[in-house]
Amino acid sequence: MIILGLTGSIAMGKSTMAQQFRDEGIPVHDADQAVHDLMAKDGKATPLVAKQFPSALGQNGAIDRPTLGRLVFNDGSARQALEAILHPLVRQDRDSWLKHHRDQQAWCVGLDVPLLFETGGEKECSATVVASASAYQQRRRALARPGMTEDRLNAILQLQMPDALKRQKADFIVPTDYGRRVSRFYIQQCLQQCRAFPPNLSKPI
Repeated sequence: MIILGLTGSIAMGKSTMAQQFRDEGIPVHDADQAVHDLMAKDGKATPLVAKQFPSALGQNGAIDRPTLGRLVFNDGSARQALEAILHPLVRQDRDSWLKHHRDQQAWCVGLDVPLLFETGGEKECSATVVASASAYQQRRRALARPGMTEDRLNAILQLQMPDALKRQKADFIVPTDYGRRVSRFYIQQCLQQCRAFPPNLSKPI
């Protein structure tokens, strides 16, 4: 089974790209959604995160993600503590998901991981795909998001690998500046090449 690591910096169109892979029949595991589910009411991570960050527990029994974000955003040690809780649980969720699709004999799946290269996740993938756009488009899209400011965007970009370096490291690049039709063409080209991959590129996760 071919495992594609799908990634891209903030506002580069990664989520849209991931959905386009799904539209081509490729199952995609969403790491952000896994985190959301883990911190929901009765989620596996909720009591662990609440113990570490009591003020982040909402009245509905779920972790309030905006509050949690403010607690860890500028605090490296707090962020590491949160990652120590979440990363193993996300890996468990991913591995279970991969086993299911391997048992279903899927020929190719995608892992949607925002910080794929930053965390070394590409080592567990057969190939990597980066969504990329111009810096102008990136800032325009990001600043249109609710609550986003120039300072916050700059701080987020400092935590992410530069797009130029991601493009260098990627096996495939999907441009997202020119509309979905162009992106779809690059995705289809990627999948066509993946069908020719030798079996030893499939990772035994």
